[in-house]
Amino acid sequence: MGCSRPQAMSESLESPWQQTSLLPLVAPPKASADQLLILDTETTGLDPEVDQVLEVGAILFSVPQRAVLAQLSFLLPVEANAAEPLNGISAGATQAPQPWQPSLQLLQQFASNAQLAVAHNAAFDRQWFGHGALPDLPLPWLCTMEDIHWPADRLLRPRPSVRDLALAYGVPVWAAHRALTDCIYLAQVFERCDQLEQLIAEGREPRHLYRAQVSYDERHLAREAGFRWNDPVHGAWSRRLSERQLEALKLPFNVVPVAS
Repeated sequence: MGCSRPQAMSESLESPWQQTSLLPLVAPPKASADQLLILDTETTGLDPEVDQVLEVGAILFSVPQRAVLAQLSFLLPVEANAAEPLNGISAGATQAPQPWQPSLQLLQQFASNAQLAVAHNAAFDRQWFGHGALPDLPLPWLCTMEDIHWPADRLLRPRPSVRDLALAYGVPVWAAHRALTDCIYLAQVFERCDQLEQLIAEGREPRHLYRAQVSYDERHLAREAGFRWNDPVHGAWSRRLSERQLEALKLPFNVVPVAS
């Protein structure tokens, strides 16, 4: 079976759906986030300027009820998927007839009922909205990998993987690298999290970029504390932290703020 896109599908990809903005449907931000839009994407590569999203997973989650209100998963048609060995999604599967355009509309409705977008490694997922088929998403974002300081009794590393996070909360891990699966993991973690409101509020506190003052022989200390080499500060170990996070980490080395 060839990878060429049928003519009808080519025409659909040029439809106004690609230029739709979520802005008119999204309510003004609230101080509290009672409903979360949990998101994950699968893509053909790492660069939103040249690669494409081929799958979106989304869950509308109620924080007060600790409950999934609605969930959605759909493929977007692509010509080729260089990341197929990783995510297991063939280009042919994305081209099979399915209602991806109405699914985008439903995603808009999810967004209109949420006050906060949530993702694991949100910096990656966020950059795809406003490119290609995905419209802009004018919601504040929370990253469950970077922004939330998970309780110490869960014995998680700084910047845990979504699977380590799920296992720490007793959530069975049965698959990886499909968008809705990772959303379900996060939703089930939230269901089990007694202090979720506090973690979200603290996770939304302002963050500052800090550079670790470590020698070459001490670089493992920075790595173990979740600092990254060359990202985003070239030639340094750095990490964005709130003042609360910085105090809680009790770092065994000094840090200096980096001007943004």
